[in-house]
Amino acid sequence: MLAWPLLLDVPADAERVDPPFLFLLLLPVILGVVLAEMSEGGMDARVLAVLGVLSAVNAVLRLASAGTAGLELVFFLLILGGRVFGAGFGFVLGCTSLFASALMTAGVGPWLPFQMLVAAWVGMGAGLLPRRIRGRGEIALLAAYGVVSAYLYGLLMNLQGWPFMAGVQVPGQDSTEISYVPGAPLLDNLHHFVVYTLLTSTGGWDTGRAITNALAIVLLGPAVLVTLRRAARRARIAPEPAPR
Repeated sequence: MLAWPLLLDVPADAERVDPPFLFLLLLPVILGVVLAEMSEGGMDARVLAVLGVLSAVNAVLRLASAGTAGLELVFFLLILGGRVFGAGFGFVLGCTSLFASALMTAGVGPWLPFQMLVAAWVGMGAGLLPRRIRGRGEIALLAAYGVVSAYLYGLLMNLQGWPFMAGVQVPGQDSTEISYVPGAPLLDNLHHFVVYTLLTSTGGWDTGRAITNALAIVLLGPAVLVTLRRAARRARIAPEPAPR
């Protein structure tokens, strides 16, 4: 879905090209399935309460940081929440955090489902990291994951919105080397996209997001992990395996 600009088959006589918005209707269904799976795994009302609190805190953090120059505080808590409560919880937290923050910042638009989906993957990925690592090694692991996920988030968000931001090459009209070319070979459009994201995002916004994630996890991660694990023990959720 996010790679639609590279995979879309454009007819030669097409006058308009739209992203596959129909697929975005599947997002609420996916959320429902994940919540059902979590409930069957033993999640009780207290875990839902934790999910609501973390979503609200993340929304406030996103409002406070505003994302200027990539300085977004929303991801570090998402990563720590996914780490403690698991991949399914992280997936849902990513969706609800971005949705709540969009309502608070008037950021609702066609980009929102894509942001929710990619943020959900970030939270889910944190829950899939090796469980046996604890202490300083765990903080280092989460900080490294925060850096990698920051760049991947920027890459995927750029991919879905690239034709709208960089423009579309139309015969007889001005365009650039980073513009999307409907119907062009995959490698040609991939080359245009890589140049576009390197010039506009990787060295700026994505790097700012990566540094913010790493610093927040290193400085606040130990205390937040202790607090979240205390909440997880009180809630009825599958216990984490003890470190060896």
